[in-house]
Amino acid sequence: MIWSWLAVGAGIGSVLRYGVTTLGKSLWPGRPWATMIINVLGAFAAGLFSSLTGLSPLVQTVLLTGLCGGFTTFSTFTVDMVIQLRNRQWTWALVYEIGSVVLGLTAVWLGMLVGA
Repeated sequence: MIWSWLAVGAGIGSVLRYGVTTLGKSLWPGRPWATMIINVLGAFAAGLFSSLTGLSPLVQTVLLTGLCGGFTTFSTFTVDMVIQLRNRQWTWALVYEIGSVVLGLTAVWLGMLVGA
């Protein structure tokens, strides 16, 4: 049963990721800002879901592993980073790397505060 719910959560997360990525490509062509936004929002959601009390282990697993796992894009983040480096976009790569990590950590912390 849990496998089915995980698939539903991951499917929803993937559809959301596709929507944000599509919007990001139209707003910021050639820049990976949508991926950073996805990772920061996913980090916030993971922090929130991991700290909410009263969630059953099943619901928490579906939200964290399914929804957040389907939504966040660390593998895409690393590909975008390599593309920036390969194109010698040093400043963009640095801003993207630091922004993603710092904002992601901040978002997890804020999510945990909101959920507490």
